[in-house]
Amino acid sequence: MKLSHLFVALAALGVAAMTHATTPVLVIHGGSGVIKRDMTPAKEKAVRAAMTKALVDGYAQLKAGKPALDAVTTAITVLEDDSNFNAGKGSVFNHDGKNEMDAAVMDGDTLRAGSIAGVHRVKNPILLARAVMEHSSHVMLIGDGAEAFAKEQGITLVDPSYFHTDERWQQLQKALKEDAAKQPHVDVETAKHFGTVGAVALDGEGHLAAGTSTGGMADKRWGRVGDSPIIGAGTYANAQCAVSGTGWGEFYIRTVAAHEICMKVSMLNEPIQRAAAEVINQEIPSMGGSGGAIALDSDGNIAMPFNTDGMYRGWIGADGVPHVAIYDDEPDPSNRTPAPAASASTD
Repeated sequence: MKLSHLFVALAALGVAAMTHATTPVLVIHGGSGVIKRDMTPAKEKAVRAAMTKALVDGYAQLKAGKPALDAVTTAITVLEDDSNFNAGKGSVFNHDGKNEMDAAVMDGDTLRAGSIAGVHRVKNPILLARAVMEHSSHVMLIGDGAEAFAKEQGITLVDPSYFHTDERWQQLQKALKEDAAKQPHVDVETAKHFGTVGAVALDGEGHLAAGTSTGGMADKRWGRVGDSPIIGAGTYANAQCAVSGTGWGEFYIRTVAAHEICMKVSMLNEPIQRAAAEVINQEIPSMGGSGGAIALDSDGNIAMPFNTDGMYRGWIGADGVPHVAIYDDEPDPSNRTPAPAASASTD
């Protein structure tokens, strides 16, 4: 082969290497907790259908060459619009009988992030969180100020009655009666914060993003904010890792759970399944917390650890087929393994 031809061939190979596309991956969750098999067939069918739609719609963004953040916000918007999930339309009520929502997004490529907390009229909180990231100089906005910004940005605001569902209202009434009797909450999902939706995605350019949205904890008081809108606690993404958590938020905040998982991956070179399991299935339970998470690395490896009876979870990747699982014994890409290699410190 002539030397000039060799250079041309090598150059062509170099271009091919530089333009080689990453296989897109999208992973979602709809919350963890006490998910029993006595769920009505209609309820289970509705949940699986919504999860499937979120995967299909979000993955369509990735297949069209859109960035990971588009897939994340698209998927989460679908779940926010479905009353079966504690986010957007299906948000729980706080102690005062109001729906109070939080959300966050993060772009792993740039480390830009946006979050909102304590909003009452934002139809899709995840879209407002993204607007904060893209159209303000801030990371987090709360309450009335966040809603004023939403109005300026053309984000859809609705009457608070939009978020009222009988199931969530009755859940609050039961909790209020227990409060009045000074009794602990019998409903574990009221006693602990399990209800959240989230997504992580890897796009064709190899970039990651994460997002989380929630109605918070039922019967919460005093403007309580959980981990979902706190960057590093319930939501985090960098160049190597993206995480969205769902669980008892106070423990995710104290462990900075999402950030810790990603630091284990990006700084300690741990496999993402091990990193996620160490935090979710070991460190958080050792402190008395519970919940789960979805995590994705830049090679497309998926982790879905949880230490509850179940977690609404779904994924779609190279095969282009949406997969949904709910119960503890349903397989998923991580099989909730490998187990942590050694005891994790809570120092």
